[in-house]
Amino acid sequence: MVSGARLCLICKGSRALCGNSRCPLLARARVFPQVRKISGGSKDFFGPSYSLFVGRIGYPSVGIGPLSAIEDRPNLDSPTDWFGMDYSDVIELRSMLMRTRQSEDIFSRSRFVIENQELALASRPTDVEIRFKKSPVYRVSFSDVVQPMGPTATLERMRLAENPKIKAHVDRIVSDELRANEAGAFLYKRGEDVYKISNVLSSGALGMESKKRLVPTRWSITATDDMIFRQLVSHVKDYPSINEFLVYSSEYLDNHFEVLLMPGKWEYENFEAWAPGSFWSQSLKKTEILEEYENYRGRTNYAKLEAGGYYAARLAVIEGLSKLRRQARILVFREVREGYVLPLGVWLVRETVRNAFKNKPRRFTRMKEALDYVNSRLRIPVSEYAKQSRIMNQKLLADF
Repeated sequence: MVSGARLCLICKGSRALCGNSRCPLLARARVFPQVRKISGGSKDFFGPSYSLFVGRIGYPSVGIGPLSAIEDRPNLDSPTDWFGMDYSDVIELRSMLMRTRQSEDIFSRSRFVIENQELALASRPTDVEIRFKKSPVYRVSFSDVVQPMGPTATLERMRLAENPKIKAHVDRIVSDELRANEAGAFLYKRGEDVYKISNVLSSGALGMESKKRLVPTRWSITATDDMIFRQLVSHVKDYPSINEFLVYSSEYLDNHFEVLLMPGKWEYENFEAWAPGSFWSQSLKKTEILEEYENYRGRTNYAKLEAGGYYAARLAVIEGLSKLRRQARILVFREVREGYVLPLGVWLVRETVRNAFKNKPRRFTRMKEALDYVNSRLRIPVSEYAKQSRIMNQKLLADF
């Protein structure tokens, strides 16, 4: 089997050997004409801001600023609508968002921070006027947690060109004296998705007044997944257990997921199997399997082996159980194959597992039957996962 790195070397963007209809690595080239429009000597920009980004380098002094559209397109900052898009389309779309930044202390209450909070709270993009210290530089960035972004620039000044449109319940929650997790849970119940909530949390708008602070975007994404999970799992644990074995499947951009639900009280185990040649595994000689686990009482330590991917998948699973009004023991198998040549962020994990629960499950009466089915859909034998598994090695009467 040819690795992803070698595929790129052989293909050179012209033969679609990775399975993508258009080369992801060439997507940025199609953005250059739009970038030139704002980097041709002018230091001024006017356009819609979709959200904000808070960096983590230099913490507790961080770079904060709006993400503004070079070319306004639908769904620029809406990961729930990206599922199913081609690799190159996602990269090209996100490259249209320019990140601008100014250094601020995480506890800052400056006018600039307050205006960025308003941008995060707004229900639709808000026009901004920006002046750069230097023309934007285009180096599209990729992360295992954060969505790709396009050009970056340091701010000289920013002005809101219109009043942000903020929903009443969002505006109210910011002024109430609630803990951040309580405010986040309230927003989720009112229909705000985790992407909106993480952006508001990042802006420093949530929490008790004395504790409000800017939260680096990378951290706020995982914190929000965990925050909403904890709110949902407390209800799921009151639901009856499922009485059969269910397998949900989904695949997107060479990320393959099999989610096995088993009778019993809430318990969760997540596997990530990285094939040689995928972005983070170029140097591997064979597929590496990572495992993270939590029992009914939950976990108190960070899932450092899988990081944000663990929390994104777990949130999607608990959302699925919440809709089923059942609890279960869970096994999630994720195989990251060589076609995943560039990381797009944990939204891909979240949305692919969410999609799995939109599909009809395969139903089984015995665990062996369910695992045999899962085994038929994975490249790596289930027996290899079982060597690390804490759930599969349990001997429960319900399994027989």
